[in-house]
Amino acid sequence: MTVSLEHLRRCHFAVDLGAARTRVYVKGAGLVVDQPSVAAVNTRSGALIAVGEFAERMTGRTPGYIRVVRPVSGGTVVDIEMAQRMLRHLLGDRCRRALRRKPRLRAAACTPYDADPLARRATIETLVGLGARKVVLVDTLIAAAVGCGLPVARPEASMIMVCGAAATQVAVLSLGSIVTAERIPVGGEAVDHAIVQHLRHAHRLMLPTQSVRPLQLALSGAGLTPHGPKSTEIHGRDVVTGLPRSIRVDTASVRDAIRTPLTSVLDGIGKVLRDCPPDLVADLADRGITMVGGSALLPGFDQLLRQATGMPVHIAERPDVCAAEGLGAMLEGRIEPLLLAPLAA
Repeated sequence: MTVSLEHLRRCHFAVDLGAARTRVYVKGAGLVVDQPSVAAVNTRSGALIAVGEFAERMTGRTPGYIRVVRPVSGGTVVDIEMAQRMLRHLLGDRCRRALRRKPRLRAAACTPYDADPLARRATIETLVGLGARKVVLVDTLIAAAVGCGLPVARPEASMIMVCGAAATQVAVLSLGSIVTAERIPVGGEAVDHAIVQHLRHAHRLMLPTQSVRPLQLALSGAGLTPHGPKSTEIHGRDVVTGLPRSIRVDTASVRDAIRTPLTSVLDGIGKVLRDCPPDLVADLADRGITMVGGSALLPGFDQLLRQATGMPVHIAERPDVCAAEGLGAMLEGRIEPLLLAPLAA
């Protein structure tokens, strides 16, 4: 299915279902939901106990009959029913009643680059369950580029990197379309996992992945560059005794552990540039790469890319909400009229 800007302007709300956070933009009201994509369920009764931030705080701290689930993985809905229940609670009664009053309710949603038909169908069915009569799918790369203000409608190259929790998407855009792109299955979760495994093997310390942000603890003030504190204190559980323990970790070793998963991202950037026409690559020498997504805030990530590629690297002003804001700009018509190319496949 091919979608034009005219189709998007007819939509009443837009949803960015991410592996880490879910965002909902309502036409005329702006961004009304920005919550973690998490739900807590009572397995005995099937009742939904909590969603969003409260459910995320419950991770790893619940009795056996309460299960904390993530209905979205890598930008793809893996549990349609739970995703619908989560969205209903996040929207609230007042917002849902306002949307139901719309004649022939239309919705827009982001989908990852090169998403398979089953993933697209799952996203459509999730929003149809909320009452949408028609669902328009937009590539996340296009939505994020519009949201961070890149001149995607012009006949010149713009390179964007969407750093998500489960995957990283890199693309070169021109004339409102994707020229070449790559989806790398490495994101913020892979970086967190690398830190957890490093602490487990090197220091016999078990650090919870969900309930604690190991990335922030291990990289506080250090980032991926050699400048900053030489060590940082980490709290966790001893693998052998099971008792709580605190250690001081050398930040240089943490940087080395993080660089391993990020190598795949650098390889993906190189492939995109190799597949791109030379004229567009020449444009990127001055403009560089724009980073969006929550994982773009990883300390020192932009410096690492700058050193590896030799290109300018910029982080968007609000990188975590660029895709949702881009969808909102399309719904409201706040976009260059030259952008006439199809926005989704």
